[in-house]
Amino acid sequence: MITLEKAPINGKITIPSSKSQTIRAILIATFSNGICRIDNPLESSDTAACINACCLLGAKIEFSDDRSYMTVDSTRVDVKGKSFTIDTQNSGTTTYLIYGLLAASGAKEVILTGDEQLNNRPILPLVNAYRDLGVTAELDGECPPVKITGSLIGGKTSIECRTSQYLSSLLLSLPLAKNDSVVDCPILYEKPYVRMTLGWLDKQNIEYRISDDLQHVEIKGGQKYKSFDTLVPGDFSSASFFFVCAAISKSSVTVNGLDRDDIQGDKHILDILSQMGCEISWDGYSVTVTGPERLKGGTFDLNSMPDALPILSVAAAAASESVHIINVSQARIKETDRIACMRENLSSLGLNIKEREDGLDIFPSTLHGGVVKGFKDHRIIMAMAICSLITTEPITIDDESACDVTFPTFFSLFDSLKVKR
Repeated sequence: MITLEKAPINGKITIPSSKSQTIRAILIATFSNGICRIDNPLESSDTAACINACCLLGAKIEFSDDRSYMTVDSTRVDVKGKSFTIDTQNSGTTTYLIYGLLAASGAKEVILTGDEQLNNRPILPLVNAYRDLGVTAELDGECPPVKITGSLIGGKTSIECRTSQYLSSLLLSLPLAKNDSVVDCPILYEKPYVRMTLGWLDKQNIEYRISDDLQHVEIKGGQKYKSFDTLVPGDFSSASFFFVCAAISKSSVTVNGLDRDDIQGDKHILDILSQMGCEISWDGYSVTVTGPERLKGGTFDLNSMPDALPILSVAAAAASESVHIINVSQARIKETDRIACMRENLSSLGLNIKEREDGLDIFPSTLHGGVVKGFKDHRIIMAMAICSLITTEPITIDDESACDVTFPTFFSLFDSLKVKR
């Protein structure tokens, strides 16, 4: 439990590195059968879950003394004919992305499971797609745990990707399949994350063809990953909380460690905040957000950046005009139903907020303080912490521990921006 009070905000921070990129780097390194170096990796419970899974398969993963880089030695990874139970904890990214790689590895049997939240997240569409491609699987219902047997042969499948992680999983694994493959996606959300995965395939010189809309892909089988060195960029998803911190407090916050040309979808939160009246200025790998006297409203499509829904709901709560968050129904199948959870929390503070099937309608209100729920969801916890800057009384979050999933240093960085009186 943590209680937070309103405070003036100003200053600079350096943002942690990208969870999505760190996990992709670790997985590709593990299946490269080489020695790789990953600079600036994120250390969090999600990335630790990925590391633990890869070590179980035989990878040797070590951090440098100053924790600035890690080495992944996968020269002894050989899981053919072996059986494993892999607990990915709360890491949906690890669960979805490792699925097909395990099937391609020739393991005899793998049970893939996680914590209570993860085991309530749907995986059946991905399981069925891999069944089309030769992978046998058993599960009870639509969610993990799932038992994976059989090898990844390749072929043709069609899958509705209401999370981009389904397609990213297929993109990462199908180059290792025995035969060529074709994947069609009648529905595809969160396209920037798919482009992130394609960026890794390009760096690995993987042969594939993909349509401009990313919904039809042809991948050559029988390919291999090779060893590499890489630098993980800063995380726009984590930075978004501090962008909004500036936006709602009429202050300036500078965030260091971000690449303006990064492909991360959550980078576009800066475009939304600019439309709402914020001033955005870049200086190399630093961006400064300055909040206006009066935040504007608008209608914002978050289909490509669903993780931004919790914190943009807080920005909307500070706006002087109505805000409509739309086309982001997949936010209901993240760690929690983030649409329902943010509506519950913000309405308990006095916000006039209405839930839509695919988003939220938020209207100007005065927010009082009170006790809100963390729902064991890191992004909801961080969003409600930032919300304390616009409530008339303090906010108490019932459990803040889940921040460790992606952002263990969040509260210390947030505190560092508060102007001490």
